[in-house]
Amino acid sequence: MKYSIIKYKAVLFYCLVLLVGSGCNKFLEENSDPSNLSPDNYYTLPEHADAAIAAGYARTRFIGDGAGIFVQNFSMLEAVTGTARTETAQNSDLNNLIGMVYNGDNLLINNWWNGLYNVIAQANLVLDKVPAIDMDDARKNKVLGEARFLRAWAYFYAVRLWGDVPLLTRPIFSSSDSTFSPPRKATQAVYDQIVADLTAAEASGLPWSDATGKASLGAIKSLLAEVYLTMAGQPLNKGVPYYTLAATKANEVITNGAFSLFTNYGDLHSLSQENKGEHIFEIQYLASVAGNPIQPVLLPNFKGVSAYGTEVGSTVPTPAFYASYEAGDRRTIDRQGFYYTSYYTEGNGPLKNLGAPYIFKHFDVIANGTLGVAGTTQSDLNWPQIRFAQVLLTYAEAQNESAAAPNTDAWNALKKIRDRAGLATPALGTFTTASFRQAVWRERWHELCYEGITWFDMVRLRKAYKESNNTFEDFVGHTFADNNAKLEQKHLLFPLPTSELRNNPNLKPQNPGYPE
Repeated sequence: MKYSIIKYKAVLFYCLVLLVGSGCNKFLEENSDPSNLSPDNYYTLPEHADAAIAAGYARTRFIGDGAGIFVQNFSMLEAVTGTARTETAQNSDLNNLIGMVYNGDNLLINNWWNGLYNVIAQANLVLDKVPAIDMDDARKNKVLGEARFLRAWAYFYAVRLWGDVPLLTRPIFSSSDSTFSPPRKATQAVYDQIVADLTAAEASGLPWSDATGKASLGAIKSLLAEVYLTMAGQPLNKGVPYYTLAATKANEVITNGAFSLFTNYGDLHSLSQENKGEHIFEIQYLASVAGNPIQPVLLPNFKGVSAYGTEVGSTVPTPAFYASYEAGDRRTIDRQGFYYTSYYTEGNGPLKNLGAPYIFKHFDVIANGTLGVAGTTQSDLNWPQIRFAQVLLTYAEAQNESAAAPNTDAWNALKKIRDRAGLATPALGTFTTASFRQAVWRERWHELCYEGITWFDMVRLRKAYKESNNTFEDFVGHTFADNNAKLEQKHLLFPLPTSELRNNPNLKPQNPGYPE
């Protein structure tokens, strides 16, 4: 599999760029002199370890990379949920995802495969080379813990997207390597590796939170809670014991006190609040190093509401999903919650009505502009991966399932989400296991929308949200309200990229329902 190979020279060049070209205090800011480095003497200094793990973080930014005209990779996970549509019909790969008629030739699917395995390859390189570096043991252990977190993060995406996938835990340097064309490993084995990596990372000495954006103990435990929650559901269906594990890990994060919900939704996309408060782990962006490229894609299609010259509208909410929120939900308040239905002409002029909802949750006010202040068209805004709100809802769901009834803590976790939204929560005693389950699911859909989470909830639950009556129905056979696309059994997994199947025959057979 060619994407898992990392050549020494390529890694050296990439790490040198990080060492001398980055002033980004969100990642690692290094000041070492790289003039005497070569492929032969690299991975000998502590600075090399720091640069290597920084390269791992940088590779996570593939999520914001382009995927043909007018779309970024992040859109893939939203297009297939039924909660998002597009205002541009110029990207056939995106259109096929929205219409649920994609196959292994889809560029976004290919980019996700390549991007995830690039993260895995870099993490493997760190775990292989850093142990031999003469450096402070505490710092070394932290770097290795961060690498294990990143590898688990990438494999968790991969196993949920494709099921059985190649499981690589060491670098591949040449085509003569015995694992150059690896077969797929069983889904259970991949999850076992994810849990092993996160468990080891828990013991690596990382702090509970990290304001620079590096992995923290809070991020590790939060991800592990989500992994256990997923393992409890489909396809592994491990049930109550794993719901219990998920509840335990989520509760460790909740009770530690390192994280809390923001009072205002605006803080979710405020530069001053990045990597703190509610944000447990984010993909880092800084315009002077690697700016956030996603802003134009989320803007209304050429409606003149931003300093950006290109306004694409490739990923916008469906009217039905926007209308499914409860009356009075603060998350739907224009330019205050998760959406906006009006904005300023060219970003800083008179207010104009847009006639439809757009995503405000990821809106960079500084880059786009605001009343009387022109936008910079340079975005530093991070992209969320794990929020405290997700941990609260994971705990609420897992506790209810593990005990066959919600307890006070689970009810309080749900209530915190609804309190911020300005919604009343029925008393604990009015809930049954079933009614609390669906209440939590609804909040996951409405609170965690457009963060790459909804699709994976659909797959693990085998359920889809029906906006018209605010209920859930079986995944297979569900029809999207916006375009009448229908979910089929095959959609529970994505197809493997066709190019990968050609490069590596050991990956066959293709996932069920897709042509090879």
